[in-house]
Amino acid sequence: MEYREETDSLGTVRVPEDAYYGPQTQRAIENFPVSSLRLPDIFIHSLTMVKKHAASVNQNLELIPAGAGSAIGQACEEIMAGKFRTQFPVDVFQTGSGTSTNMNLNEVIACRANEILTGKKSGKTPVHPNDHVNCCQSSNDVIPSAIHISAARLVQKQLAPALDALFQTLDNKAEEFKNIHKIGRTHLQDAVIMTLGNEFSGYARQVRLAADRLEPVQKRLCVLALGGTAVGTGLNAHKEFAGKVIDLISGETGLPFEESPNHFESQGACDTAVEASGILKTIAVSLSKIANDIRWLASGPRCGLGEIRLPELQPGSSIMPGKINPVIPESVIQICAQVIGNDTTISIGGLGGYFELNTMLPLVAYNLIQSIELLSAAASLLAEKCISGITANADQCHHNIQNSLGIVTSLVPHIGYDRAAEIAKKAFAEGKTIETVAREEHILPEKELKTILFGTLI
Repeated sequence: MEYREETDSLGTVRVPEDAYYGPQTQRAIENFPVSSLRLPDIFIHSLTMVKKHAASVNQNLELIPAGAGSAIGQACEEIMAGKFRTQFPVDVFQTGSGTSTNMNLNEVIACRANEILTGKKSGKTPVHPNDHVNCCQSSNDVIPSAIHISAARLVQKQLAPALDALFQTLDNKAEEFKNIHKIGRTHLQDAVIMTLGNEFSGYARQVRLAADRLEPVQKRLCVLALGGTAVGTGLNAHKEFAGKVIDLISGETGLPFEESPNHFESQGACDTAVEASGILKTIAVSLSKIANDIRWLASGPRCGLGEIRLPELQPGSSIMPGKINPVIPESVIQICAQVIGNDTTISIGGLGGYFELNTMLPLVAYNLIQSIELLSAAASLLAEKCISGITANADQCHHNIQNSLGIVTSLVPHIGYDRAAEIAKKAFAEGKTIETVAREEHILPEKELKTILFGTLI
């Protein structure tokens, strides 16, 4: 590999000749050979959006040369289109402020801008990564801003629509199954009669509440730290800079971003990210409950509950012919476990706020973005590949009702709790149905007995 020499405040660094990044990125590559994890595309895209609009505003404020501003803008557009994705090799596990990622982007933008202006790669002339690309900014305000922008965009474009679609799919099934009677279960034991529609209506309501929980935190995600620079005082930033840049970001994304009313809170803590993660964890718990119930209800096909049938998507065993597994619910449950684990990581990341800066920002960014993307995929998979294709096994539902001991509960107002308990015990001991034992003991006229036990079914 051929190299070129670049310099920074610590000295000379050898950088691959074909790289658009510069010495600070190269140092980060060498200092953090930790994992294969990189900050997601949406994060780089959002951070680049900040740089693009910052250059435009700084040019209009006459803080950077006009030619530099235009070239930076063009370079940013190219990066946002995905042209230079391989130029962002910095590991997630880096300096806690995300400075390495910020400088990585600054260097790539500057190098490409210089290539646009001069026809040659150049790290600092005429466009400088700090003086021009990073003008009026600090890693300490742009990285928290990029976290919020990324999360808010993903919630708007992916998670909220996915949850809405899942809700509608579940709500449709609740209506479709409203007349399918079945036995309810509590403590995994037989309970009383309900409908399959009742059951699915509960799932639909869980998802509706999940979407509702996102709305207030989405407003707080739209509050950006931009303009606070190093510690929140706004040192070296033009007083109009942040407001103008944020207006442009809002225009591009369609989201109501605004400048933080207190930059010391926005940079010293990442409570909104922690809050958002807590809501994502709650959504994960909801989806896991729904997915688990569905695979239980579909268990069998002959030796389980078998009250519903799932779409057959793929063979389920390498050794057992004809076996079909509930693959989508299982995938969703694993996704939910990952999101719940991410929440613990993000909570610990929130504890990384010391004085005027949180020093676990890359970790928070990676896990928060991953959680939103995973839950978006989980909700879509569950709706499209599972829920929409579920059919009811009405015969099995009816069979389970007939054989349930729980239906004895309907007799309690007529014969008392103790007498009903005796009938249930006898039915279980003798392998008979509640109806059979009640008829044998002539506790009520047969027509009245049937109406009490199965009134909703007659």
